[in-house]
Amino acid sequence: MVRPVAIPVFVCVLSLSGSAAGAIPDVPATERVPATPPGDDTGELRPAALPQALEPPATRANNHVLTLERAIQTALANQPTVRQARTATEAAAGRVDQARSGALPQVSIGASYQRTTGNFSPRPGATAAAVQAAPPWSSTTFDYFNFGVTASQLIYDFGQTGGRWRSAEAARDATRSAERTAALTVRLQVEQAFFRARAQKALIAVAETAVANQQKHLEQIQGFVRAGMRPEIDLASVRTDLANARVQLITAQNGYDLAKAQLNQAMGSFATGPYDIADDDLPAVEGEDTATESPAEDRMVAAALDRRPEVVSLRLQRRAEAETLRSLDGTYWPILSATASATETGISVEHLVPNWLVGGTLSWSILQGGLTRGQVREARATLAGLDLQLDGLGLQVRLDIEQALLLVHAAKSSIQAAGEAVTNAKDQLRLAEGRYRAGLGNAVELSDSQQAFFTTEAQAVQAAFNLASARAQLSIALGAFGAVGTAGQPEKMGQP
Repeated sequence: MVRPVAIPVFVCVLSLSGSAAGAIPDVPATERVPATPPGDDTGELRPAALPQALEPPATRANNHVLTLERAIQTALANQPTVRQARTATEAAAGRVDQARSGALPQVSIGASYQRTTGNFSPRPGATAAAVQAAPPWSSTTFDYFNFGVTASQLIYDFGQTGGRWRSAEAARDATRSAERTAALTVRLQVEQAFFRARAQKALIAVAETAVANQQKHLEQIQGFVRAGMRPEIDLASVRTDLANARVQLITAQNGYDLAKAQLNQAMGSFATGPYDIADDDLPAVEGEDTATESPAEDRMVAAALDRRPEVVSLRLQRRAEAETLRSLDGTYWPILSATASATETGISVEHLVPNWLVGGTLSWSILQGGLTRGQVREARATLAGLDLQLDGLGLQVRLDIEQALLLVHAAKSSIQAAGEAVTNAKDQLRLAEGRYRAGLGNAVELSDSQQAFFTTEAQAVQAAFNLASARAQLSIALGAFGAVGTAGQPEKMGQP
């Protein structure tokens, strides 16, 4: 009896949750985002190069085909994490405008109207004659108008405003790099989900081949049993094997739908119509054959530290904090500003009295209760913390690259071994079928050979998926997706 286990186990590994998903039309090649940086097309060991028996079934009639590039574009336009990062960048740009405003001229215009009494109110220091000459109080009211314009310009503040301005600019650039980090993270998730769905699609082909093979054996053994050449138990055994193969096909088809649902979630968009996964893959990543703990790996790490957006973001955060510290140092010193104002006041609009003034203002906070000293202390500690984060991130970058390289190396070796296993299992099945037809073999031998063949095919699918996933991780670890950007307005799946 055939006891296939590899295919259903693989299906369970790849399919976790979800439901059937929607239609996405393909886009012209001129609109596609490159899957890898230019110059990476080495043509070596493409990740989903499967044996001929593992080629996925023909695309279902009238189904749209989702390419990897289109899936990435859809995710960059719709994924909430990317859109949220985009709004954070816009908010940071607004803070730059706020910080810059302190260095620019300030002009305000005011107008007021009052209906007021005109009674004299003595105050301490008033002369007795003035008090005696004041008329008695009255409830009579008068109009009072006041129109004015005031202008001021900061002249010098020992770098307080300039430091805040430069700090806000560095923080904005750091947020923009964080947006690129979010986009790269989403891209990796989409690529892994895409290749997971593609592997499930290939498993359908494996299961369909298994069903066809078992159907052929059923017809063959039925003839042997009718002729009295084989016992009835052989017929019962092959019928059980055929039923198991059909169960595996149903499981593979369900796993494909679940994988597409997970892909939809990664893209941040769901639709109602059916679609199929294109047979896209990733070309070899430049340097993927580099040995770990070698000078070449050190160069890869150094290049990644210059490209990885999260590293760039942290460096810009450090620059912003350094500018904040300079700005705080300036608060120990005075602020010099120029002022000017002009007013027209009076009890009648037709008889307003003009006045104007120009002058300067020097303000110096001599005693603040230790406020500035505390702010400077906090900024210096934050700056030291960012330096330590950079050191830790450098170690993480090296680990990411080493892990991705090891995964690529292991996947390549697995693909080669899986190919050899498929070839050998195919020969074993052919010999077992010949022995069974000649009456030299038995049903158990034939069933075991069938199980070995389809198990190795599933292993080949797994190895191809592992290589595609490892290459995606390596590209992200190297910060190699420099062409990744953010799409424009959110795009709905199923629309051109």
